[in-house]
Amino acid sequence: MTVFNLPDLGEGLREAEIVEWHAAAGDSVESGDPLVSVETDKSIVEIPSPQTSRIQKVFAEVGDIVSTGQPLVQFGEGERHPAEDSGTVVGKIEVGEQKLNEAATAERRHRGAAVKATPSVRALARKLEVDLGIVTPTGPDGTVSAEDVRRVAERFKELGPIELLRGVRRVMAAKMMQSGTEVIPAAIFDDADVDSWPSRTETTVSLLKAMVAGCRAEPALNTWFDGHSMGRRVLERIDIAVAMDTEEGLFTPVIRDVGNRDEPSLSAGMEKIKADVANRTIPAREMSGYSITLSNFGMIGGRYAVPVVLPPTVAILAAGRIESRPVVASGGIVSHRILPLSLTFDHRAVTGGEAARFLAAVISELESAR
Repeated sequence: MTVFNLPDLGEGLREAEIVEWHAAAGDSVESGDPLVSVETDKSIVEIPSPQTSRIQKVFAEVGDIVSTGQPLVQFGEGERHPAEDSGTVVGKIEVGEQKLNEAATAERRHRGAAVKATPSVRALARKLEVDLGIVTPTGPDGTVSAEDVRRVAERFKELGPIELLRGVRRVMAAKMMQSGTEVIPAAIFDDADVDSWPSRTETTVSLLKAMVAGCRAEPALNTWFDGHSMGRRVLERIDIAVAMDTEEGLFTPVIRDVGNRDEPSLSAGMEKIKADVANRTIPAREMSGYSITLSNFGMIGGRYAVPVVLPPTVAILAAGRIESRPVVASGGIVSHRILPLSLTFDHRAVTGGEAARFLAAVISELESAR
């Protein structure tokens, strides 16, 4: 009997969602045959059978989230003996008559006030699957009471079952939590006058080229920062992740070595990653290892934003909607096309001056484009 666990799929991925089983309990499979398809960090990976054998048991169903190292299937004959206690208690439990006076304890939540509750209330919250952090306390001194927990549980019951995040949205949520825990964000905003742009100018390609100018003016923004060692790696090659919005969630495919590519190459690269994202054929490795990020959200709407920096990178540039605005030129007021820009940077690794010089170089490149 052999238990096959979810293998390490690389790129630091810790879990995957079961998308499709290609074999079931009782089936015989050959080594290398497709066994199961899983969705990882925005890509679908097909896992082959590691051996020629008969499947005795499948441990996960379609839609389940499985962590690396957890069992997927059991091969061969024989009964599986769990290594850990199943939780069953054998024997009689003696009930004491002594009363226990519980004291409310406080547990501090990340960037929030401490939650005060007794151990029994915390146990009740776990049983009813209520996050104490969202409960409004009505007990003395701001203590969450059992009635508070039951009130929220009843409200959840009225709303129906929770919709668990899966796939791309689950990955996005985890990365946003990582950013909120690690990054110290700061932001600056400015505008680029792009009235001189030809009518067929590709905005995203122009932004990619401008970011190269920014990174060359201030290499500190083309950097990976390690908060644990308090060190940074200034990168020579400029690999830019381009944030793409889809119905499934946010994708960040990477355009590699942008500084050494011309406009036709960048344009072709953009078309390729758009197609790969639309067809869900882009591998996870092509959405990692980037050095800085671009978000051209203005194609959808909006003027300014505070985009989120994902470690270990230290900066993200966002472009808003291009619109005509009145400007002073040649002693008069005229209408020019203006591109609003927002730059978020990790203030642990980047100074305000470095960020400002980066953005100034980006604007200079955009306004000089013809």
